[in-house]
Amino acid sequence: MRTDRKPELLCPAGSSEVFRTAVIYGADAVYIGGEAFSLRAKAKNFTLEEMADCIAFAHERGVRVYVTANILAHNDDLEQAESYFESLESLGENRPDALIISDPAVFTTAKRVCPDIEIHVSTQANNVNYGTFNFWHELGAKRVVAGRELSLKEISGIRDRIPDDLEIEAFVHGAMCISYSGRCLLSNFLTGRDANHGECTHPCRWKYDLTEISGTVEEETRRGEHFPVFENERGTFIFNSKDLCMVGHIPDLVKAGIDSFKIEGRMKTALYVATITKAYRQAIDDYYEDPALYEKNIPLYEQMVRGCTYRLYSTGFFYGKPDKEGQIYDAGTYEKGREYLGTIRKTDNGRVLITQKNKFCTGDEIEIMKVKGRDESAKVLKIETLEGVEQDSAPHASQDLWITLDRAAGEYDILCRPV
Repeated sequence: MRTDRKPELLCPAGSSEVFRTAVIYGADAVYIGGEAFSLRAKAKNFTLEEMADCIAFAHERGVRVYVTANILAHNDDLEQAESYFESLESLGENRPDALIISDPAVFTTAKRVCPDIEIHVSTQANNVNYGTFNFWHELGAKRVVAGRELSLKEISGIRDRIPDDLEIEAFVHGAMCISYSGRCLLSNFLTGRDANHGECTHPCRWKYDLTEISGTVEEETRRGEHFPVFENERGTFIFNSKDLCMVGHIPDLVKAGIDSFKIEGRMKTALYVATITKAYRQAIDDYYEDPALYEKNIPLYEQMVRGCTYRLYSTGFFYGKPDKEGQIYDAGTYEKGREYLGTIRKTDNGRVLITQKNKFCTGDEIEIMKVKGRDESAKVLKIETLEGVEQDSAPHASQDLWITLDRAAGEYDILCRPV
């Protein structure tokens, strides 16, 4: 079994701001969606120009970029796929390093149009056995993303039965799905928005109430529509899974032969991506520097990943099928560690420039999340507009502001507030 290669840390980005954050905070690779064929249609996603700029930014820092094209394609999609891949190929030295694809027809189109771009097979293709991994390898895939339903034992078994040059990528952190590796019809059924075309409304996160009609469930905004609920020896499942978190289990992931540790979250904020990226970056680096150091610091990593908005954590399927403890049954599905105030874009004579995300005031005690090193407490001394007008608070979302703090902060540091 291969365990000698340090795994890649692969992080998500749904906008240029979050992309740069992921790179600066320690990602080895970043995955993004273009304006077509991405399973996150509600993310801001990237125009070709934005994509080229971000890829150049990443490549200058030795970071790879993967573009998702992982919808399950219909006829009309195939007619557009060729021109889309031609546009990616036209980016030249700023082309993506890999395409993440699930549909066989889209795969063959990309292979023909973009012969020099790696193809990674998405988890959406339901890759849960070594035969499937070998099938994609024979077609020319460089990497296959393991289904979330696999245990570490199963992944290890796959690693033993596939070629050494075929890479395994696996989700290690973020939201889980109630359906089989994301193939869900619930959103389409309730709202007409197809999850397999990138328009999932996440009905698994909605509040449902048991009705007086025995054995049915009712969603709170769809009264009168009853859905049967069945029980087996593992109990009743009411959709809302806990988030996956494996930051305290890095050695087991390495021993299973996983080449790329993937963070879920292309809809997440810069604070979320920075927080999770920084925690896993430190955990991986500590483990490879000294396993004893890693073991000592596990409580620190676990504290770090609670420094943003998250659902309660679990280890998913990695150590066996989740039981009822893998679900969240009460109304409060999110925990909130810190509130995002803004990322520092520029510094000038003790002031820092941010685009404000949430309200804060002069005199507030906040935190500076440092790119490197421990976070620091700080006090807001002054808030000014770009025109130099001083104001007591920052109530307007997306307003550019100069902030004076009582301590130094640097570019890409993030201002946040404990909740």
